[in-house]
Amino acid sequence: MAIRKIAQLGEPVLRQRASPVALAEIRSEKLQALIDDMIETMRDADGAGLAAPQIYESVRIAVIEVEQNPRYPALAPVPLTILVNPVVTSEVGGSELASDDAVEMFEGCLSVAGVRGRVRRPRRVRVTAHDRDGKPFELRWEGVRAAIVQHECDHLDGVLFVDRADPRSLTFLREYERHVPLERRILDRGQPVLGAPKAS
Repeated sequence: MAIRKIAQLGEPVLRQRASPVALAEIRSEKLQALIDDMIETMRDADGAGLAAPQIYESVRIAVIEVEQNPRYPALAPVPLTILVNPVVTSEVGGSELASDDAVEMFEGCLSVAGVRGRVRRPRRVRVTAHDRDGKPFELRWEGVRAAIVQHECDHLDGVLFVDRADPRSLTFLREYERHVPLERRILDRGQPVLGAPKAS
C-alpha cells in the first residue's frame, strides 16, 4: 500500500468522466493495489471518502469510511465501503427538494483543500455497485451517508462539491471553524443532527 498524491482543483483529471472498470479486471493485482492505495490515502488525509480520479486514476472506483474523523467530528461512523462502478439513484422526487427530503451540510474535499461550502442533496439514495471481489450489492443510505456517497460518486463524473454549493456559503476552513456553529454544520432535513432545529 502507498499514500498517493491527491489532485487539486484545476487539474484536468478532476473534470473528466471516469471510465468503467471491466468486471474481469476487478480482482487483478493492479486494481486491488489501487483500492489499497485509495484506502491508505483516504485514511492518511482524514478523508470521509476518496474517488480514484483524486489520485490520478480515471476509473469508476470510490472508497468511503468514517471512524472518529477529526475533519468531521459530527459524523456518525460509516464502515469501510468499496464501490466499483457505482450508480446512485435519488429516492426522493423532483428537482426542488422538499424540506424533509433534503440533507444539507458544509462539505469539504481533499481536492479543494482548506475550503468548505453548504451543499443541499437528496437525503435518500439507492446505490448499486460491485465490491472489490466483483460481487454486486445494493445499499439504501439516508441523511449524511447519502450526502457522502453522492459527493464521492460526483467525482466519477467530473463534478466537485463547489459546483453544487451555495456560492455565498463558500468559506476557508479557518473562518468556517470560527463562524459556523457546530449545530449548523450538518442539517438532515428529515432528522436534525446534534440538536439542530428542524427547518420549516
